[in-house]
Amino acid sequence: MGSNQTWIAEVTLLGFQLDPTLDYFLFVIFSVLYTLTLLGNGVILGIISMAPRLHNPMYFFLSHLAILDISYASNNVPKMLANLVTQKKTISFIPCIMQTFLYLAFAATECLILVAMSYDRYVAICHPLHYTVIMSWRVCAALAAGSWGFSLLLDMVHLVLILRLPFCGPHQINHFFCEILSVLKLACADTTLNKVVIFATCVFILVGPLCLVLGRRKAFSTCSSHLCVVGLFFGSAIVMYMAPKSQHPEEQQKILSLFYSLFNPMLNPLIYSLRNTEIKGALRRTLWKGRHV
Repeated sequence: MGSNQTWIAEVTLLGFQLDPTLDYFLFVIFSVLYTLTLLGNGVILGIISMAPRLHNPMYFFLSHLAILDISYASNNVPKMLANLVTQKKTISFIPCIMQTFLYLAFAATECLILVAMSYDRYVAICHPLHYTVIMSWRVCAALAAGSWGFSLLLDMVHLVLILRLPFCGPHQINHFFCEILSVLKLACADTTLNKVVIFATCVFILVGPLCLVLGRRKAFSTCSSHLCVVGLFFGSAIVMYMAPKSQHPEEQQKILSLFYSLFNPMLNPLIYSLRNTEIKGALRRTLWKGRHV
């Protein structure tokens, strides 16, 4: 960061730019979805922590996924809800950059956790006799720690590349949060390097792991719920960052980001619980004990 670095004090998040009369309607809808996201993932965490039968690698990774979904939604949605009901839709530049940093970190970590979950299911299905040896708690802890640590280090690269840029306006982001591609449009310098690194990251984080999972799709014939989550998350990210842009790229990004921020975190607990007899059984036992306390 040189001495001629230009900063923006604050930026305006333009949001969805719909009829103002719809803002309160959207506020109610998104608030309900956000509440369901917190409750659903919170219930998953609670059940896994209280049920000894669920203290195994599969649910260890699922608990990390629940934490990520809560964190991911909480990074973006509260500011979006506030902007829907207030006239002042600004955010200071430093919190904006922090929002970008956390958004990238949580998204990359979730990709890697989903891959770790896929590997766990592959070992359980294809190597059941060696499962407890291959998927020891040491290995599970290393996979989880590696997913978080590698994502944070990778995100630091994006952060450094963003902070080296001079920002001189316009002081508006055509999004409901500080998404990285929208933030780069504020820079008054060449952002080609940033975009190349973003594309390379997508190849490494998205395309490579997705090919590995799909290459073993026969092994996951009994894991349709997990394949559904992987397909939704990875497919949407590839469309958002790697597919050719439509005639309205900003609106496309908003819709896909809304999916990541609200719908995917809300759907994950439903997908994993409704098709999972162990979680449903643990929930029934927990409720039964609660009634007799």
